[in-house]
Amino acid sequence: METPGRKISKPTVERGHWGSMVEFLLSCVGYSVGLGNVWRFPFLAYENGGGAFLIPYFILLVLVGKPLYFMEAALGQFGQVGPLQVWVEMLPAAVGVGVAMVIISMIVAIYYNVIMAYCLFYLFNSFTSVLPWTVCDPQWSDERCYVRGANTSSPRLEDQCIADGIGGCKDLVPQTSEEQFWERKVLDIRSEGLGEFGDFGNIKMDLAFYLLLSWIVVLLCLAKGIKTSGKAVYFTATFPYLVMLVLLVVGLTLPGAEQGLYYLFVPKWEKLASFTVWRRAASQVFFSLGISWGGIIMFGSYNKFNAQV
Repeated sequence: METPGRKISKPTVERGHWGSMVEFLLSCVGYSVGLGNVWRFPFLAYENGGGAFLIPYFILLVLVGKPLYFMEAALGQFGQVGPLQVWVEMLPAAVGVGVAMVIISMIVAIYYNVIMAYCLFYLFNSFTSVLPWTVCDPQWSDERCYVRGANTSSPRLEDQCIADGIGGCKDLVPQTSEEQFWERKVLDIRSEGLGEFGDFGNIKMDLAFYLLLSWIVVLLCLAKGIKTSGKAVYFTATFPYLVMLVLLVVGLTLPGAEQGLYYLFVPKWEKLASFTVWRRAASQVFFSLGISWGGIIMFGSYNKFNAQV
């Protein structure tokens, strides 16, 4: 990227390129379709008017999301550099934008790998005849635990409380086996909280192992740069669709699925007059597409200069 009166030194090492446009497209699809679409979008739609939420979402997707998506891909392809360097060459005064993109991507990579560690924890614990979170195991459950859908009712905990560590007492509230498995087995949350200042508890070696395994998978996908990541997307970009299809089929067979679909898709038209709904739709567009994070610029930079975006 050159400007009049200013010469840019070209890199001596040639930048790699995608093996085909299919790899570029699958990378963009995998970048945009992920946990945000599986977990976040249904909740936002339910909370912000059901089917009515889809109207501001698609309007902002067409008028804001897709143009920005195309612009970032074209910008990276034209500059043939990453999100930081493209701002250095295009507008040095705005180099902070590129720095912010790199920092955001780094933060997202860190917390997404933590989420993947949780997913691996559940994945490996699901290879049992009885799913561990469907029972109240005495090893991690307490008197508040009950199994949802069983023939037993939730435990009666009237006039019972637990010390909160500051001289008070919190009432005991019944919890499902799934909730207690998450809080007491996976996260190992203590009832007294963090305790003293600076006390973060012990490292959970099982979670640490799954987190290490998650980062090893990332390392293998990026071991040889664009050559390995371009091949990995054939699986990573298509597998989420299989997972979403399975979740859709399983969800439709669960009790109360009709009510869930009703609250998700039946529009509440009065919500369209709320600024909050439009703001959340805009945030979901940016979150799901990953625009302004720098990832699309990076993907575009690995296209050949004269390739069609």
